[in-house]
Amino acid sequence: MRTRLSACLIALIVALLAVAPAGAVTDGYADAGAHPFVGLIVFYDADGNPTHRCTGTLISPTVLLTAGHCTEGADSARVYFDDTVTAESGYPYDGGYVGTPYTYAGYGASFPDTGDIGVVVLKKRVNLGYASLADIGYLDSLATARGQQDTTFTVVGYGLQEIKPTVLAEKTRLQATVQVVNLRSALTDGYNIHHTNAPGTGGGTCFGDSGGPVFAAGTTTIVAVTSFGLNANCVGAGFAYRTDTAAALDFIYSFL
Repeated sequence: MRTRLSACLIALIVALLAVAPAGAVTDGYADAGAHPFVGLIVFYDADGNPTHRCTGTLISPTVLLTAGHCTEGADSARVYFDDTVTAESGYPYDGGYVGTPYTYAGYGASFPDTGDIGVVVLKKRVNLGYASLADIGYLDSLATARGQQDTTFTVVGYGLQEIKPTVLAEKTRLQATVQVVNLRSALTDGYNIHHTNAPGTGGGTCFGDSGGPVFAAGTTTIVAVTSFGLNANCVGAGFAYRTDTAAALDFIYSFL
């Protein structure tokens, strides 16, 4: 069951939201050092070959939070915190910070509770500050509140800035503002955030942003990580896996 569901989730997240980059901010703006603890992660197989890249956030000087579909199957990782990552940064074979990826045991076990979280434990400390984690149930009251469309979050990530009419994939850290669409539906059901993801609405996520943070507006408190989408053009809908649940926090805190 896990194998079949994982395959379906990967097809959804990777094929539609992209594997190699897994998601990036569209219609956003340069982060310009606002979140220096958000980095670009390159993942490698056992032979040291780069396989895909995602986004992650330091939650301690040595622990980076990201998505489970990013860490799953990866043997090692390297993280870059430059505003724009280039070959001069050493990308993708040198430079940055080397670490080991770990995937939540519940990843891919069911839907909508995909368990889509993972961490990268770095070998060296990073002194760039770090984000905090929302408490258990932080978003629960929002799920039944009226006027959800007035609630916004800040998403941050590296990756594609545009798919149509041309692909634009500078590896630059960007941020955007998204609005809540739903927290209680067949695709969310208390585990995911469904948010806006279209030009003209403040921006959204796309290939390369997977694993990137979803911050409560005006804070550096993580409430979710970018997980999947339903449109190959990165418009219409974006989904993030909530980190304010007991199971998610138990896994994350086991590394802190």
